[in-house]
Amino acid sequence: MSSFPEKLSDRFRRFKHRHFVPNADHYEDLATHGQDPQVMIISCCDSRVDPETIFTAMPGELFVFRNVANLVPPFETGGKFHGVSAAIEFAVLNLRIKHLIIMGHSGCGGVKAALDQSAAIQTEAQFISKWMSILDEARLTVLASSQMAAQAQKQKMLEMEGIKTSIKNLRTFPFVKQEEDKGRLSLHGAYFEIATGTLSVLNHSRGEFFPL
Repeated sequence: MSSFPEKLSDRFRRFKHRHFVPNADHYEDLATHGQDPQVMIISCCDSRVDPETIFTAMPGELFVFRNVANLVPPFETGGKFHGVSAAIEFAVLNLRIKHLIIMGHSGCGGVKAALDQSAAIQTEAQFISKWMSILDEARLTVLASSQMAAQAQKQKMLEMEGIKTSIKNLRTFPFVKQEEDKGRLSLHGAYFEIATGTLSVLNHSRGEFFPL
């Protein structure tokens, strides 16, 4: 039987001593009264991009869902399991969040695989390719508009288009559209540059990202 990673054990003890104990009252309040975040973030599961760290958030402040390439599929009721949809439904209808942010990032492996399926090792089930097919339309748009661009530039363009695609797909959820139309929910796009620490946000009217 494999043992729990010693490095994580050490880091947990450090967390318990340096963070949990000084904030014990806050954790007790969360345990007693539950969570009440105002913001949901859908971000990539890439280990280099952690929303709580980027926004220096305390427990209870952000409702975070992470998946490959921070994607939201279009609303549909077929199939059996809907992890992303369940999280969105809970955040919007139960937690009553006020802001929903799609946060992409530079150097995304999922987006790289969308551009070149040989970029990721896959099983016969092709889970990655099937998931990344959510970006098929955006990929064709990027390739058509950037035929002479370098591959890295095409990837960055698709990373940003992927954020727009997820926001567009969010609006296919009836309850999301209803809350947005009533002014009770705002949708946002953000893009994090790992090398520089730059966060750019989407200007909806111009369809462009601008650094904070």
